[in-house]
Amino acid sequence: MIKKYKLLFLSLALCLGTGALGSFFTISSIPTWYATLNKPFFTPPNFVFGPVWTTLYVLMAIALYLVLSKKTKDKLPLYYFLIQLLLNFLWSVIFFYLHLPLVAYLEIVLLWIFTALTIKSFYKYSRKAFYLMVPYILWITFASFLNLGVVLLNH
Repeated sequence: MIKKYKLLFLSLALCLGTGALGSFFTISSIPTWYATLNKPFFTPPNFVFGPVWTTLYVLMAIALYLVLSKKTKDKLPLYYFLIQLLLNFLWSVIFFYLHLPLVAYLEIVLLWIFTALTIKSFYKYSRKAFYLMVPYILWITFASFLNLGVVLLNH
């Protein structure tokens, strides 16, 4: 039982830690560079992003925990998950820190692909994990359109 709690804690720490690290590269650009950009009409207010991302990271962590709790030698779902999590982090660096919306858009497409691969691979081990990841890919889809809008409106 304690081992499962440790696994859940590690999953939460990994996902929330990644989000916290990404926000480190994001926060300083929001009132400065990001505020000067033309954004699509469907851009949510800034205060929406923090709670949404926190919720998504918690759902991702629970999904990861559910899959890791299955005793399997198949590491592909874990690899997909770690790749998409790394890409998630890198998007914040590319978009907000480096101020490269076009490169960030290309990168978010790759993030979407690896998230889809993660979700598909999770389905085999846990339907709950699969469903917990659905809001994340929906948000990435939405974020992709926001990112593309920024590219088109600021070229």
